[in-house]
Formats: sequence, C-alpha cells, structure tokens
Amino acid sequence: MQKKRWEKKEVKPNSLPVVRKMHVKVGDTVKIIAGSDKGKISEVSLVYTHNSNVLVKNVNLKTKHVKGKAEGESGQIIQVEAPIHSSNVMLYSKTAKVASRVGHKVVEDGRKVRYLLKTGEVLDSPEDWKRLHKKENKEEKKSLAIV
Repeated sequence: MQKKRWEKKEVKPNSLPVVRKMHVKVGDTVKIIAGSDKGKISEVSLVYTHNSNVLVKNVNLKTKHVKGKAEGESGQIIQVEAPIHSSNVMLYSKTAKVASRVGHKVVEDGRKVRYLLKTGEVLDSPEDWKRLHKKENKEEKKSLAIV
C-alpha cells in the first residue's frame, strides 16, 4: 500500500530524513497548552523528530476497536495514546508549579544544558540522563527476554 503524500517522511537530497530540533526530550515533564487535553501535566514518553510530534503519557487518548484473535474470542475497545505536535506542549517545573519556555546555556564545566527561563531550573543533569538510560536498558532486556 502506497503512503499518502502528507504521510511520507520529508527527506534531504541524500534520502536521509529531515530531523528537526525539538525543545522537549524523553522524560521531560510537560504541560499541554492547546487541544482537548489543555492544562494536563504529564511526561513525554516518545519523540518523533521527523514530524515534530511527541507522545505524552495519558494524553490525547483515542479509542481503538480490536478484533478478537482466536475463534470465539470477542473483540475489545482499548484506549491508545496518540502523538501531539510539540508546539502544543510546554516544559513544566514541578518545584515551582509553572510552565516555561526553554533556554540554553553553558555551565562552568563546559556542558551545554537546557534550563527553564522563568525559574532558571536546569533540566539536563547527568543523574537524570543516567536514570533514563537505565530505564531504557531494562525495557530492552525485558523485550529480548520475551522473544
């Protein structure tokens, strides 16, 4: 089945996908600023860089009708998270309870970090990075063990 023109990934002349810079990363706490879920606060679970979409936990839930797999098994209606555009989310500070835009600065040790403009809170700390990658490694090991 051929994809529609608007479903295809935008590509560079060398056939690699165009990757857009995003102001959010996986694990960031965000506040939804537009749409039916406006005002909700949740965590980013997946980032799609080719179309600037993000998947946020328990936000933009869609109902999906699933057919029964075995004979005699009835179907189900399940809730599935759908991606939303990154422009509809804003980084959120849990400590100050405020949504803010993001800025970039270089710290004393030479690292370039993201910080919240309203509070000055630094988002990219080495501890958070380690915590996120430990989570991802555990999930990969579980999926490999299942297969």
